[in-house]
Amino acid sequence: MDRPTVRHTGRVTRPDEFSDTSERAACTDLARPDPSRVRGCTTSSPSGTAEPPRGPPDDRAEVSYEFSDTFRGWGWLLIGALVVPSAAWAQATEAHADSGDTAWMLVSAALVLLMTPGLALFYGGMVRRKNVLATLMYSHFALALVTIQWVLFGYSLTFGKTHHGLIGGFEHALLNGVVGELKGSVPALAFMAFQMKFAIITPALISGAFVERMRFAGYVIFTLLWTTLVYDPVAHWVWADGGWMNALGVLDFAGGTVVHWTAGVSALVCAIYIGRRLGFGRDKFIPHDLPMTITGAGLLWFGWFGFNAGSALAAGQTAALAFATTHIAAATAAMTWVLAEWKFRRRPTLLGFVSGLVAGLVAITPAAGFVSPGASLIIGALAGLACWFAVQLKERRFHYDDALDAWGVHGVGGMLGALLVGVFSRKVLNTAGADGLLAGDPSLVGKQALGLLVAGAYAAVMTLGILWLVERTFGLRVSEDDEREGLDATQHGEAAYNS
Repeated sequence: MDRPTVRHTGRVTRPDEFSDTSERAACTDLARPDPSRVRGCTTSSPSGTAEPPRGPPDDRAEVSYEFSDTFRGWGWLLIGALVVPSAAWAQATEAHADSGDTAWMLVSAALVLLMTPGLALFYGGMVRRKNVLATLMYSHFALALVTIQWVLFGYSLTFGKTHHGLIGGFEHALLNGVVGELKGSVPALAFMAFQMKFAIITPALISGAFVERMRFAGYVIFTLLWTTLVYDPVAHWVWADGGWMNALGVLDFAGGTVVHWTAGVSALVCAIYIGRRLGFGRDKFIPHDLPMTITGAGLLWFGWFGFNAGSALAAGQTAALAFATTHIAAATAAMTWVLAEWKFRRRPTLLGFVSGLVAGLVAITPAAGFVSPGASLIIGALAGLACWFAVQLKERRFHYDDALDAWGVHGVGGMLGALLVGVFSRKVLNTAGADGLLAGDPSLVGKQALGLLVAGAYAAVMTLGILWLVERTFGLRVSEDDEREGLDATQHGEAAYNS
C-alpha cells in the first residue's frame, strides 16, 4: 500500500535523531498520524541544523495521502476504466517491445485510420449533391461509434480468450490487461489500435449499398449491432488464437474474408432488403463530384499500404512483400478494368480506373503476405475483370440497387482474393502461411472455400436479422418526400453547397 507523506519545508528528522522513543514512534507511524503528536516533530533545515517546530502550537503539519491504491478492489467499472493500475505501468517498463516494429505498427494504424475519411470522399463524390453530407457522415460517424464499442467490449470479444473457437470473453473489456502487455514484438495497445481501424472501416464499406435512402438513426443502430454480432465473431474465428478458422488453417492476411467478404455480402443483403432508390431504372444517378471520388481513391490507395503491410505486425520481409504485392495488384486491376470498359464501352473512364484500383486492393488483401509479386499481377488482373463483370451483371441483368457497388467490388473482390490464396500461397515466402495448389497442396483451396461459405452465410443471416429488428424499432428508410428532398437537409439539416 502507498505510504502517506508529510509536506514540509525542510528535511523530516530521521528516527535515529529523536532522543525519546515515544517521540520517534509518533513521527514515524504515519499510517495513523496523530496531529497532536506530529505537531511536536522537529525538522532540519537544508543546512542540516535542527530547528524547533514552526508556527503556533496548534498548527498542524500538512499531511497528504495518495489514494491511488484505495481505488483497487472497488467494483465500479467506470473507475476501473479511468485509473490505470500501477502494476500495468510497471509491466510496461519490463516488457521490451521492438522499437522499429512498434513504430511501423503505429504508422500503419494511422494509415488505416486515413482510409475511412478516404472512403467517405470516395463514396461522397459518387452520390447526388443533395446527399453528399449524409454519405460522408456514414463513414465519419463510424469512426467514433466503433471506437467506443471496440474499447468497451469489441476488442475483448475479438481477441479475448476463446470460447470454443467462436467468440472471445470479456477479460479485456475497457482494455483491461492490455496496457503493458506485448503482442508479438509490439505493445498490445498498438495492436489493439491497429485492429480498431479495421473494425471501423468495415461497416462503413456497407454504407455504399444503401446511400441516399437510409435513415441515420437506423444506420447508427445497424452499425453498432453489425459490428458486435458479425464483425467481432468472424474476426475472432479467423485471427484470434484458438479461433476455429484459424485452427483449421484458413488464411486471411489482412481481411479479405473478415473485412471485404462480410461487408460485401451484408451490402448485398441491405441493397435488396431496403429496396431501390426512387427513380431507379428511370433516372440517371450521375456522380456529382468525380474529383472528390478520385481524391478519396488516392487516400485509400495510400492508406492501404498500412492496411496490408501493417498486418505483418513487424517491419521486415513480410511487410515488404505485402507492400509490394499491394501496389502491383492495385495497378494491374486498374489497368484491366479500364481496358475492359475501353473494349466493350468504347471509352476509358477515370471512374473505371479508380474502381479497378479499389478492386485490386480488395483482392490482394487476403493474399498480400502469402504470395509472390508475380502472383499479385495475376490476382490484380483477375480482380479487375471479375469485379467489372459483376458490376455489369448488376446493371444489365439483376437490377438490384447496390448504389456504389459495395458487393460488386468488395464482395466479389474479397471472395476472389481469398480463393486465390489457396492457389498461389507459398510457405517459403511466409512461414506463418501454407502451401497452396501451385505449391503442391490443393487442400488449402478447400479450406478457403469453406471459410468463405460459412462467413458469408453467417453474415447474410445476421444482417437480415439486424435489418428486420432495426426496421421495426428505429426505422430503416426515409420517407419518399425526404428522399426527394435529400438526406443532407432532412436527416442533418445541412447543405453541402450554397448554390
